[in-house]
Amino acid sequence: MTFILSHQVLDDLLQAHRIKSNDLAGIDKLFGGADGYYWYHTMRHLCPKKDVMVWHGEAAMRAAVQGHENETAAEDEVKPQQLKDEHLAAMVRLLALRR
Repeated sequence: MTFILSHQVLDDLLQAHRIKSNDLAGIDKLFGGADGYYWYHTMRHLCPKKDVMVWHGEAAMRAAVQGHENETAAEDEVKPQQLKDEHLAAMVRLLALRR
């Protein structure tokens, strides 16, 4: 399965679900529950504003998102959060390329 991430994709997801960008509870729910908002913003920071990222497989997407989290946590000298299965499942559902 192929997954695609860009700022436009994230913006379109919010719009399609009628969620405003400042609706923390709505974004939490859309992206897998508690801390969904955190992972939504992790993905926004992972992908440069005008770029499109593509992964060919769930494991590759998980590694990229968790890797980015690990890097930024190390820069901030804090313990990284671990991507939970429910957040990954939401990302898989939302970012899968529809054919």
